[in-house]
Amino acid sequence: MGPRNNRIATALAVCGLVAAAIAAAGCGRAQTADLVKGKQLFAGKATCGSCHTLARANTQGTVGPNLDLAFQADKRDGLGQSSIRGLVEDQISHPRRGSAMPAGLVTGQSAVDVASYIAYAAARPGKDTGALATAIQPKIGPPAAAKGGVLTIPADPTGALSFTAKKATAPAGTIKFEMPNKSPIQHNLAIKGPVTGAGPIVGSGGTSTFTATLKPGTYIFYCQVPGHEAAGMKGNLVVK
Repeated sequence: MGPRNNRIATALAVCGLVAAAIAAAGCGRAQTADLVKGKQLFAGKATCGSCHTLARANTQGTVGPNLDLAFQADKRDGLGQSSIRGLVEDQISHPRRGSAMPAGLVTGQSAVDVASYIAYAAARPGKDTGALATAIQPKIGPPAAAKGGVLTIPADPTGALSFTAKKATAPAGTIKFEMPNKSPIQHNLAIKGPVTGAGPIVGSGGTSTFTATLKPGTYIFYCQVPGHEAAGMKGNLVVK
């Protein structure tokens, strides 16, 4: 077989592998996708964004592959969104062996929505507009302040990787920290600065608590779950 025929055979083999992966995603590819819900699930409840970087979703996870880089060459070479969607659905259903991502992290229509948003957004220049631009809106409230020796900073209840406050104040001395978690994602509350401390990681309905003797200064409060601080789950604490 000559060099030209070898190249053709190799190309057909690659196409066959791609087709097989797409077929493995099932008939869900024909379902209508909701990109807004897909973005919300990716960045929040499904916690995909805590592991993966995707610029349009404003996520900076480092546990899994950077999705913009992963699909950059595919899109440049003409692989369409429907094909990428199929590949992503297959990866969601059947993660590679040893992957940190559990199988079936999202299923059914939710998997279709997440895969469709990734296929749309990955390696796409610019920022989301319209409904997609406002799909992820953490419920940020006023600064938190210690009262009676207790500083309460809840996790965002919507599933966004955020606390309900970005700023907090406390007096120097012994302070009990509390983070009620009503979100569907595991979180904890920790501080770093002149003094460090951390509460346990808790699921929905739990409260992460710890006590620290604070010195005056500026601190960062944050969530220690991998990828959450990088995705924006942090804030500033001023102790006077």
